[in-house]
Amino acid sequence: MHLLPVSALIPTLNAAASLPATLAALRSHVAEIIIADGGSTDGTPQLAKTLGARVITGNRGRGVQLRAAADAATQPWLLAMHADTRPGPGWQEAAAGFIAQLENTTRAAHFRFALDHPAPQARRLEAMVAWRCRWLGLPYGDQGLLIARDFYQALGGYEPVPLMEDVALIRRIGRKRLRALPVDFITSAEKWQRDGWYGRSARNLFCLSLWFAGVSPERIAGFYARRR
Repeated sequence: MHLLPVSALIPTLNAAASLPATLAALRSHVAEIIIADGGSTDGTPQLAKTLGARVITGNRGRGVQLRAAADAATQPWLLAMHADTRPGPGWQEAAAGFIAQLENTTRAAHFRFALDHPAPQARRLEAMVAWRCRWLGLPYGDQGLLIARDFYQALGGYEPVPLMEDVALIRRIGRKRLRALPVDFITSAEKWQRDGWYGRSARNLFCLSLWFAGVSPERIAGFYARRR
């Protein structure tokens, strides 16, 4: 398959352990990979360069980093994703099919949330995320977001905020312009194992509730950091 006309955008902060698998799943399929690093001390930028990615550095904060990566992109399509998430088998065919449809230049797509752990709790969490996406139209950043660069720019792009940048952009896209692609994006379960399967999910839900209540992303990020 030819390279997809896609710039993959990945914000990083001390992601050296997970990044190789992510880049390996992307490297032969997209025209460009941009790593936006927020000050890693574990050699992430150097590793990313060795693995063939473009690297830009700047201020920390996922929204800030993703916005910078999108500004640096050269391809007509963007794929925003997390450093600890790797695209599953068949993702490039699904992405190519979405890109090929002209009407999708004013739509966006996300992939199916999956965790790399056999625990029953992981399957229950995947089912909860599927329900959230189906009925609330709220995929998160670890599911990937495939969007035409012109459409992204027309929406105003990612807000330069430390947290909730994915939800803010998804809300501007709107449910009617969002498509779910039936391919896994597989995320490391390490954070859920560390924080507790339900404890971390409850914290994420509380942060989402704060955002909908109008609390600033900066205050939400402070709450999030204190409970890590």
